[in-house]
Amino acid sequence: MKPFEIQKQSALWRAVFLAAGALIPAALFGQAPAPLQGWIAAKTPALHISQETDPWRPFSVVGPRGALLGEQNGVCEAWIFPWKIFSDLRIRAQMQDLPEQVDVNAHASWIDVTPEATAITYSHAYFTVRQIMFAPKDGPEGVGAVMLFQIEAVRPITLTISLLPVMQRMWPAASDPQPYADWVKNPDGSAFYLLSEDLPGEAAALAMPTAQPGILPAVQDRAQTEPLEFVLHYDPARDGNNVYPLLMTMGHAPQATTQQALARSLTTLNAAIPALYASNAAYYEKLLATHTSIATPDEKLDQAFSWAIAAIDQLRVATPESQGQAFTAGMHDSGSTVRPGFGWFFGRDSLWTLYAVDSYGDWQSARDEFEFLIRHQRPDGKIMHEYSQTANLVDWQSLPYEYAAADSTPLFLMAAEDYLKTSGDADFIRAHWDALALAWSFETSHVSDDGIYNNSQGTGWVESWVPSMPHEEIYLAALDQQASTAFAELARATGHAELSEQAAARAARIGATIEKEYYLPDSAFYAFSRNAGGSTDNTPTIFPAVAWWDGSYSLGHAEPMMQRWASSEFSTDWGTRLLSDKVSFYDPISYHQGSVWPLFTGWVSLAEYRAGHPLAGYAHLMQNADLTWAEDPGSVTELLSGQFFQTFSFSTPHQLWSSAMVISPVLRGMFGLGWNAASETLTVNPRLPADWSSAQVLRVPLGSSSVDLTFTRRGRDLVVRATGAPAPHLATEMAGARVEAQTITIPLPAVEAWAPQHLPAFGAETAQMKVLDEEREGRSLTLTLSAEGSSTQTVYLRENAPGLHLRTSQGALGAPDAQQNGLIPWTLAFPAGIGEVTQKVTVTW
Repeated sequence: MKPFEIQKQSALWRAVFLAAGALIPAALFGQAPAPLQGWIAAKTPALHISQETDPWRPFSVVGPRGALLGEQNGVCEAWIFPWKIFSDLRIRAQMQDLPEQVDVNAHASWIDVTPEATAITYSHAYFTVRQIMFAPKDGPEGVGAVMLFQIEAVRPITLTISLLPVMQRMWPAASDPQPYADWVKNPDGSAFYLLSEDLPGEAAALAMPTAQPGILPAVQDRAQTEPLEFVLHYDPARDGNNVYPLLMTMGHAPQATTQQALARSLTTLNAAIPALYASNAAYYEKLLATHTSIATPDEKLDQAFSWAIAAIDQLRVATPESQGQAFTAGMHDSGSTVRPGFGWFFGRDSLWTLYAVDSYGDWQSARDEFEFLIRHQRPDGKIMHEYSQTANLVDWQSLPYEYAAADSTPLFLMAAEDYLKTSGDADFIRAHWDALALAWSFETSHVSDDGIYNNSQGTGWVESWVPSMPHEEIYLAALDQQASTAFAELARATGHAELSEQAAARAARIGATIEKEYYLPDSAFYAFSRNAGGSTDNTPTIFPAVAWWDGSYSLGHAEPMMQRWASSEFSTDWGTRLLSDKVSFYDPISYHQGSVWPLFTGWVSLAEYRAGHPLAGYAHLMQNADLTWAEDPGSVTELLSGQFFQTFSFSTPHQLWSSAMVISPVLRGMFGLGWNAASETLTVNPRLPADWSSAQVLRVPLGSSSVDLTFTRRGRDLVVRATGAPAPHLATEMAGARVEAQTITIPLPAVEAWAPQHLPAFGAETAQMKVLDEEREGRSLTLTLSAEGSSTQTVYLRENAPGLHLRTSQGALGAPDAQQNGLIPWTLAFPAGIGEVTQKVTVTW
């Protein structure tokens, strides 16, 4: 069709649409939308963040069909997936008898975040406006999110809510550059903005009860720079009980985009808002009440854990094929583009996250994710990396995204085995055996001359590297080893004994080969990668930490490397860098050569717990947990600077796997949980902070049942009790522990150490003390510490037996500190020096 013909057809369709409203009886439209009368949201849940706004930091409200994404000053954009509906929402106010207009967004003062909704409060001497936003979990088709305005004022006020119409699909699907925007009046007296494209079939409607339009573009023109405006007149004497919704809906077929159909959708949505909000509140209350939670002396850690579950769940989005939901990698406002952060479906992001999902027992989400990935598995077995929400509308396979990464395939096998051992769902594994076997075939047929899976089929981790891209990363090699172990278990559980033996033997060979080819005796570290000719790239990185991930594997010469990871060479006060800051191409603001990712921090934390470095593991765990409050409240950001405590402007603030890295190190590291649902066995290897006297982990999933665990210190013992029906079998690998029925008694060391952790102020550089190592021998505890030269630091000691008569190699012991649960402060002076100084200190008894 020629452009002129398109214009003629478009103009004809729009003329018919606009004229049709006058021909349809008002009764067919239903009752016009009206302000909500006295509507009060559900009670505030226990999980609630309430704090001053940071106007330039983000917020996200995300549901399965849409999102509101913006900044804490209230400026935001709206999505009804996969369409971006509008951007740059702003509010102006004018008081009666006062000439000046007020920029309401400049008065954003407070933000309240619950799992089901977010509210921004604008505070002015003359008025208060609350902007309440939620994304329905079970809303009707065409509804992505809802925005509500509660107003209080000392005299009549006029609010002007402006927004830029966008009406474009998420990239890479094509859309018109600008939509048509028309103010449509209905026979029932209501009206709305109609956003449409050149041809019929897709249209959105925006309405606000009782509001009038502001600037109206000519009918024949497209909206270019002029925003659409809702002008709302509020009189406190008349309207004090009103709540004003900004209604958004979209139709995706000609019959759903008529004036009558859109008007009915808006009316239906308006009437359903209280029920939709209540449903959201009930959904998240049930989610958190029926899955794992923790109860510890650290209330913020408990909250961060629950927030991580909510943040993960919020990123489940309806898939393009309308076959359930799958995880998107993260959400961030798109600015002038049409991609909301990492708003696509990602293979490896979801697979890393499934370990957390398995840990808190959301089996349905795990199954949905596996089935989504299987639907997009390549015929040769490779598992997808990225899939846009509009991939089904374009020739997606011609673009370089879907299978760009190599690591999704081994992670798919690892995550499947983790699902099996936590859920016990062998039927699901059997039903998808062909996909698992195909992935195994792909992995084992793309190997180097040493028999290890390599980067020939896509990136392992890094997407850029100096001097050149790697051939075989230790990251991929460690995943290959664990995927081989995983496949051995999957094959054994499904009756493929020969395959199981072959996979187990392969895992053993790979483990030995990694020690032979990657370990560097001269530096006591493991190489980053191996080149095709057999030489290695010896850059010190955190990637060897992945070897401890699934609990079945570890590296044999790790101690010196662990100490370097814990030091400021790798560790900032807000997480771990990808590589050493001593490397020539280290760049603290580079995506791959020096920034801090909570994902990496989680890898390292879990490795440290499993390798016997709990103080360093605790420091890294708490850094991730505390990030829950640092940017997008309730979520953990994608990455931060390696030099200063600050996020990047391009960091996705609501990042899927970052929230997952709060949960996995807590349950699998600190509490040391391991699962074997087939034998109804729960392994517990706890390494709790010394300042905790007790803790609970509630509703630990184990197959079709759940277990409550209580941890209590009793003198020289940590007693772990399990309750549940049927009663689980308990196991532990802790030295000297005794297992009796539903109780594990674990001997505690005579003296434990603890170093408190906290995030610094924004803009700070790394300055806090680091615990590099802890060694016990006889009646002594030796700590290797690093801190700023000439600084004074405090370590706390716990005596688990009376009358020990502690003596120290240096520094002074204080009286037991009531604020630190009776722990004894040990004040240490560090020698003079420039930058970080390392020293060993010993306490004996």
